[in-house]
Amino acid sequence: MTSHPAGTGGSAASGHVRLPVYEGLVRELGDVLAETREVAERTERLMRQVLPVRPHTRPAPAPAPR
Repeated sequence: MTSHPAGTGGSAASGHVRLPVYEGLVRELGDVLAETREVAERTERLMRQVLPVRPHTRPAPAPAPR
């Protein structure tokens, strides 16, 4: 089964909805949604290496002014 653009779903009978205009654009211009997803995943992996996520903790209270 192929992935569908957001909001198009699939047919219960065949498991696939034909979207000729979308399919034509994918053939002509490439699958922008898949490429965007891949770039986002690569960027997320890189950012996790550069800026490791730390568990959320409360900051220490600021000292009272004297």
